[in-house]
Amino acid sequence: MRYGMVINIQRCIGCDACTVACKSHNGTSPGIFWRKVVKLESGTYPAARYQFIPLLCNQCDDPACANVCPVKATVKLANGIVHVDLDKCIGCRYCMIACPYDVRQFEANPEAEYFPGKGLSPWEEIMYTKHQAGTVDKCNFCEDRLAQGLDPACVVTCPVEAMTFGDMDDPNSEISKLIAARNPQPLKPEAGTNPAVLYIS
Repeated sequence: MRYGMVINIQRCIGCDACTVACKSHNGTSPGIFWRKVVKLESGTYPAARYQFIPLLCNQCDDPACANVCPVKATVKLANGIVHVDLDKCIGCRYCMIACPYDVRQFEANPEAEYFPGKGLSPWEEIMYTKHQAGTVDKCNFCEDRLAQGLDPACVVTCPVEAMTFGDMDDPNSEISKLIAARNPQPLKPEAGTNPAVLYIS
């Protein structure tokens, strides 16, 4: 099994619903985004247009982040997910520099208030227990949801169904059929990391 995702950027409308869903589900502090939507301009007037590219951890088959981690806090699991052990992470941020997709986030203060001076909300008090100050973390395809047989929060939230998630090793899965039919491509293939997140452009 190797979990993967195909993102159809022809469908993406740049609404950032996936960004909000990720923050809500994972309870990241202000300024920490495990996924984001990059907005680019293309063409010239009068045919200028926006292009939206959702970015998240690409769950690489040969992850550069794991290769440089001096304490082996980042490991690749059997299901293809690149996992961070926060108890091992020393916050050196080598992985952030090595990541070709710039999607890793350093958690300086996991108890920062969304409403400064008002104290932590009950939601913040619960969610912030997942994070540790001085560590680097990132998208993990919502491992807790996968354990319940659910798709990642971003996938089920997308109003235009721009994302397809599943087992890339199963030839009968929806994602495998989509890959065969549409030949999606990785971002920055020259990095040689063989990512599990592919794009239809």
